[in-house]
Amino acid sequence: MVDEIGSRIRMFREQKGLSQENLAMELGITQPSYARLEKDDSRINVPRLIQIAKLLDVTVAEVLNEKANTVINQQNSQYPSTYYASVQTINSDKEHIQSLQNEVAFLKKTVEKLLG
Repeated sequence: MVDEIGSRIRMFREQKGLSQENLAMELGITQPSYARLEKDDSRINVPRLIQIAKLLDVTVAEVLNEKANTVINQQNSQYPSTYYASVQTINSDKEHIQSLQNEVAFLKKTVEKLLG
């Protein structure tokens, strides 16, 4: 069972046939820095996690899914569906916020071009 975020990221990367170098370059970091993310030797912040998920064409919820389920089942076995639904909602909201931020940035650039 893959229970660490880095291991799940590696699994998705390998499924896509991408190298660590490919993803590191897309993320603007070195390959050794990226390797530390996959080894869980380095913490992944939310914006970086969203960026990685987009590059791998998966959702943040998919990256966190198995780990979230493991924690829920271990600590909250009588209410796992409620907690899992909360995790999914939070991740969905974060993705929606990122999408809206991207749209705002695009619209700002468009307005700037139109004005001058």
